Amino acid sequence: MSDTIGMMVGFLGGTIVTVETGYRVLQHPKPDKVFRRFADAKWFLAVRWCDQYDTPAGILTSTGQLSFHNQPAAQMGDDRFLPPLMRPSLFEQCLALPAGETATVILPEQRDQPHRQLLILAVEIDPRYGKVALVLEHPLHLA
Repeated sequence: MSDTIGMMVGFLGGTIVTVETGYRVLQHPKPDKVFRRFADAKWFLAVRWCDQYDTPAGILTSTGQLSFHNQPAAQMGDDRFLPPLMRPSLFEQCLALPAGETATVILPEQRDQPHRQLLILAVEIDPRYGKVALVLEHPLHLA
């Protein structure tokens, strides 16, 4: 069985190619890794997108759950990174965005944290579940 390349798709700074046996991500550390589902290859790239940053980043679902977060977000703590009461409104902003578009949100000052700026990117990883919000903390520059 050959691994003839069919289509190539760019997603979150990575490349997914179709092969006879599934989907291969060119940036995967194991070059022979083949994902059976397109959504699994996209999920790998979404996690990789979060992991590339040295500021807190994560994947927020429609249920208000952080389904993944990078090491800086883990060190900060899920609830400090994205306060649970704010997650529904953050996700609502995501739903209003066309896929691939971004929005910037300023989180209000909390008792132990100054104002924080978040970048929200709406992406669809698996059409069965709809959009997810990729959330990245950005340095805040107030004038």
